[in-house]
Amino acid sequence: MTVNEVQTEFLFSYGTLQLETVQMATFGRQMVGTSDALRGFDLVLLKIEDQSVVAISGKAHHTMARFTGRACDVVPGTVFVVTPDEIQNADKYEVAAVKRVAVILQSGVRAWAYVDARSSFSASTGCTGW
Repeated sequence: MTVNEVQTEFLFSYGTLQLETVQMATFGRQMVGTSDALRGFDLVLLKIEDQSVVAISGKAHHTMARFTGRACDVVPGTVFVVTPDEIQNADKYEVAAVKRVAVILQSGVRAWAYVDARSSFSASTGCTGW
């Protein structure tokens, strides 16, 4: 199978999946991505209890995207091209407090992103002052 025949998907990262050490441990390679953003979310701090994740990332606290529904809330990050196997590896790395969901990024790209597992996408509110 050639590289062109490998199925690929997009994965949006705003946190530790952008770190080279995490990429090497999770994907076995350094990733090259493109800047993008996720609208309607903000970032909250998440204490990591899983010591294997702390050991890989070197951080006891990560950020987690939380749905707000407000277009003025924007989470900057990087979108990577990944294989389905790499998505499964990322699923194993991520903690139970987040879930993988399909999102449309600011660029229009449809990608996977890890967000607060308690996030509900049913309600949408406007931005104050806009």
